[in-house]
Amino acid sequence: MEQNMEIDDIQEPGCLSLSWVDMAFKSSIRSALLLFLTAAHISGARCSGSVASYGTHFTQRKAMDVLNSWIWQEALWLPPGNHWEDLKLDPEQGYNPRPRDLISSVPLALGFIACRYVFERVVAIPLSRISGVKDQVRMQVFSSPQLEVYYKHNSRQPSHNEIFNLSKQTGLSPRKIQTWFRNRRNQDRPTNTKKFCEATWRFVFYLFAFVAGLNYLMKTPWFWDQREFWSGYPNQPVSDAQYWYYILELGFYLSLLLSVSVDIKRKDFKEQVIHHIATIFLMAFSYSSNFVRVGTVVMLVHDSSDFLLESGKMLHYAGLTHICDPLFVVFAVVFLFTRLFVFPFRVVHATLVLSLDFFDPFFGYYFFNALLLILQALHIFWAYLILRMIFKFAFTGKVGKDERSDDESEGDEDELEEDEKDRGEKKDILNSKLESLTNTCVLKNLTSQRKINIRQPKAR
Repeated sequence: MEQNMEIDDIQEPGCLSLSWVDMAFKSSIRSALLLFLTAAHISGARCSGSVASYGTHFTQRKAMDVLNSWIWQEALWLPPGNHWEDLKLDPEQGYNPRPRDLISSVPLALGFIACRYVFERVVAIPLSRISGVKDQVRMQVFSSPQLEVYYKHNSRQPSHNEIFNLSKQTGLSPRKIQTWFRNRRNQDRPTNTKKFCEATWRFVFYLFAFVAGLNYLMKTPWFWDQREFWSGYPNQPVSDAQYWYYILELGFYLSLLLSVSVDIKRKDFKEQVIHHIATIFLMAFSYSSNFVRVGTVVMLVHDSSDFLLESGKMLHYAGLTHICDPLFVVFAVVFLFTRLFVFPFRVVHATLVLSLDFFDPFFGYYFFNALLLILQALHIFWAYLILRMIFKFAFTGKVGKDERSDDESEGDEDELEEDEKDRGEKKDILNSKLESLTNTCVLKNLTSQRKINIRQPKAR
């Protein structure tokens, strides 16, 4: 018998023929071997899949570890010679800030948006009625689905060619279409009540933040001596008051940035967005790098004039110009003093110059000061607008329009330019008609005079 036997050749010893029992036995052995081979194949596939999945997970985890180690490397966040282990304190010594503390500002920002929605309807709108805020009566447009679709999806200010094409499609005169688009744009412009509600919400927060921040900072040594910003840095424990001051301010500015698309767009819209982004980065980075002491002073400097600005807007929308104008002068003095003197010569000087007496420059030093200089550039821009308003106030005796941020941006100016253009076109059309009528009358007079001269007998 051969050594290499096939499955079909397996026989029990002593059997001369294959019975049905032999066939069943061989069939069962064959099935068992097939099942074993199939199970082994599936198990191998699963093992290889598990190995591949584990390898992918391991690669992703390794990439995240590399990214985290690069982002949180000590050279970026700490002065030379300092380590993360040095910032660990015992519970009785205090608490050093950590970046993960700022996560709570995100749900807080959403909470601010919800509170603002309730505040404007429960408090601000009734207050606007009591204060005498009046909204202009605006013409309602007639229903035109074609013009409405074109207004929403194509252009709010169609050109003359577009108006001519719309006139063909709708059967309306070009003049009627122009009037429809003008009235439709006016319907979308914010009312004085909406402006008043927005200013009231900001006024309440800025006033609360300023009073609370001033009450806390006046008790601290770094409020009076800027060198105390860096005493013991970077190992400076953070108090509960400092933590909540940061979290509330950061959550509020995040809410302003999230709602910027639905808020009133003003002349300095782009500058406001840049200001919000720079402020958010400044607060987040200063907290993570434990620049908390100087950060609290920066926030106080900004809040000191912002609540005056918002209160002036409220009075302006209410028509109380006899109070609004003197308050604007107070706001201008506070703004120019805090933003052009205190901020650059106290705060920026302390971060840019005095800090070098306590540590060597590092990435956080350059990045933090760059954000402060961006804010200072915006301060100079707004100071220029305020000085223009002061110049007008000195010669006219009233403030007039808010050059800084009270007017809507491009929309209102386009409306005024268009109205002036329409008045000019009307005047030109009227002059041409009068000229044509005059020429016609003169021609008729000359013709009639000639006929009279022909009929009259000539003198002999």
